[in-house]
Amino acid sequence: MKKKGWHPIHFVLTAVAAVMVSASIAAAALLPEPLAAIPATVEDAIRAGETPGAVIVVGHQGQVALRQAFGHRRLAPPQPMTPEAVFDVASLTKVLATTPAVLQLVEQGRLQLDAPVNRYWPPFKGHGKDRITVRQLLTHYSGLRPGLLPKPAWSGYDAALKQIAADTPPHPPDARFTYSDLNFIILGELIRRVGGLPIEDYCRQHIFDPLGMNDTGFKPPRSLYQRLAPTMEGSQGVVHDPNTRRMGGISGAAGLFASADDLARFAQAVLDGGRHSGGKILTPDTVKVMVQANSPAGKLPSRGLGWAISSPSGNWSEMLPGGSFGHKGFTGTMLWIDPETQTYLIVLSNRVYPDGEARPETLRDKVFALAVQAAGRPAPQLPPETNPRSAPARSQNGIMAGVDVLAARKFAPLSGKRVGLITNHTGLDAAGRRTIDLLAGAPGVKLRAVFSPEHGLSGLVDAKIPSGRDPATSLPVYSLYGETRRPTSDMLKDLDALVFDVQDAGARFYTYMATMGYAMEAAAKKGIDFIVLDRPNPVTASRVEGPVMDPGLTSFTGYFPLPVRHGMTLGELARMFNAEHKIGVRLTVVPMQGYRRDMWFDETGIAWVNPSPNLRSLTQAIFYSGVALAEASNVSVGRGTESPFEVIGAPWIEAAALAEYLQGRPMHAVEFEPATFRPASSRFKGEVCKGVRMILKDRDRLDAVGLGIEILCALQHLFPGRFEIDKALHLIGSRAALQGIREGLDPEAIAAAWQPQLDEFRRMRARYLLY
Repeated sequence: MKKKGWHPIHFVLTAVAAVMVSASIAAAALLPEPLAAIPATVEDAIRAGETPGAVIVVGHQGQVALRQAFGHRRLAPPQPMTPEAVFDVASLTKVLATTPAVLQLVEQGRLQLDAPVNRYWPPFKGHGKDRITVRQLLTHYSGLRPGLLPKPAWSGYDAALKQIAADTPPHPPDARFTYSDLNFIILGELIRRVGGLPIEDYCRQHIFDPLGMNDTGFKPPRSLYQRLAPTMEGSQGVVHDPNTRRMGGISGAAGLFASADDLARFAQAVLDGGRHSGGKILTPDTVKVMVQANSPAGKLPSRGLGWAISSPSGNWSEMLPGGSFGHKGFTGTMLWIDPETQTYLIVLSNRVYPDGEARPETLRDKVFALAVQAAGRPAPQLPPETNPRSAPARSQNGIMAGVDVLAARKFAPLSGKRVGLITNHTGLDAAGRRTIDLLAGAPGVKLRAVFSPEHGLSGLVDAKIPSGRDPATSLPVYSLYGETRRPTSDMLKDLDALVFDVQDAGARFYTYMATMGYAMEAAAKKGIDFIVLDRPNPVTASRVEGPVMDPGLTSFTGYFPLPVRHGMTLGELARMFNAEHKIGVRLTVVPMQGYRRDMWFDETGIAWVNPSPNLRSLTQAIFYSGVALAEASNVSVGRGTESPFEVIGAPWIEAAALAEYLQGRPMHAVEFEPATFRPASSRFKGEVCKGVRMILKDRDRLDAVGLGIEILCALQHLFPGRFEIDKALHLIGSRAALQGIREGLDPEAIAAAWQPQLDEFRRMRARYLLY
């Protein structure tokens, strides 16, 4: 008995279509050079063991420009891959079947994107899921966990839905992006309930048949087995995804099988506004909405409905040219569509064959990069190689700083360039090697000079620093904290690029960002490239605190009107400075890999290196954004002691009174105890200072800048006339906040007054975030 929707005539029609499409390959000699390089790239990946075989199709302006099979469909016995092979497309199910089906129901008014899911599936109600909407499922901002839990053991479609209905999400909706199969399993159930048919029948009738996608469907019939590219030995026609397999082989998240020719029909239909060859699946307006940003404003990555879209957030979306969109599948599949150039790319491989395990591979990204270039788009920066034989350096937790990513890319952005490097002792890769030495030894890179910021190349000097030479490489080291704080024209002569690799501390008044800004301005004047190798914000890049700096207070400790705790990485700040300051430098940021902006430094696995002489621990860095507000006045913040920024005091302070006052304030994340210390250097050198020691109890609850304002208010309240508050203006950065402290306002009222400006900064900041 034939399965519904699969007919013998389909195979005849497919064979005829394949012959017609193949005729266009006669023009291969006229293809652009990047497109002509695709076959060799695929063959190299097959020889490297990334996959046994693949089928590649590239379409451009309504014509198929490349359609070719490579390698083997099976290895034992050997069976060559053919262009007509049918693949388990894995998560492409989400965009080929589930997404268009849901949007058809939205067009018909039977589903609403912003309606709660439980309106259509009542058992979903409760357990913290009542506010989850259809749109949040489509964009992966629902807060649901990534997949079904294996325990307790379950089997069957209904059992999967029961587990989802009973589960409590780990995050509230809209809080963060979590790519989740659960979102699309639920959407598959909504299609069944609202559309009146199981997803496999609904999609056959309303998507695949209208577009002539005759090889596409769930649970392929035996008549297709001779064309299937298996994912595991002995599992012909069985879906690879284990959860979908336990659900019976069909879900909204996976389970679809298709050929490259069918995917070409689908891609062309999307480019044609939702219709192709007389068949219609969506309206042009719906197609436009589908591939626009539908995720929460200001959240990254930005997502379309079902689709990955261009978003500076890591992974594949970083590589997508603006306006284009795509999706990948675990088994080795990919679909990319670019309306601007009317181009699509299909990569189908079975990289998990023969044992079902995914092998590290570069095939899809490399072919994608070539297709993008062939379409006339700027060449994307490829992610690092994933072949374990040439595995890039990573931190203990798998994080790659910008320098590690650059090395993994074989320093390609610097190839052939004469380079100057701005760095210090923090410029190290995950293996502890200096960025100086890496660039000096990189093939094709001509390192000509080194530049050092405040504290010098060693990071140990608390004074002006002369220029000199690096002993290991004999390269000149130009000090940017000596006779000049900006690279001069002579320093930059004969350079093609400046590279910046320094660890920041996350506060507005930390001078490394000013050094970066000054260097960007100098590079722009000379017309040379500026490349930032990004590093973590040690106190997380998710917290934004304190007043935004007033106009007119710009200085070396206030390069840009930022809040005290800006919640950005240096790479993101460089993007902001370049655009908002209109610097106009040719800027490239090499982003980190694996980094999340809510990470504290000790969660990255990167080895801690004191970024400056008086920041010797993460705890001190956490306190720095607040305690440092006072150090321009007549108090010591512990410089010259063993615990800088963990103590504050002065000879004229009454320690017990200050500790008692601060302990009585509503600050539950930190405790205060009386302290006496004698700085060996810096302010009050050799004098006995009395004050408080701060003990961090909960870093996640601490408002560090709020702590600083509390300390300033306490000193002003307890010691009026003795505390020189006016000297703190440039570090506070806000005349209104300073006036509030003078007048004895409550610190919470002072903070409330700067919130409108802080909210405006957050909106601007969102445009430049990379993670």
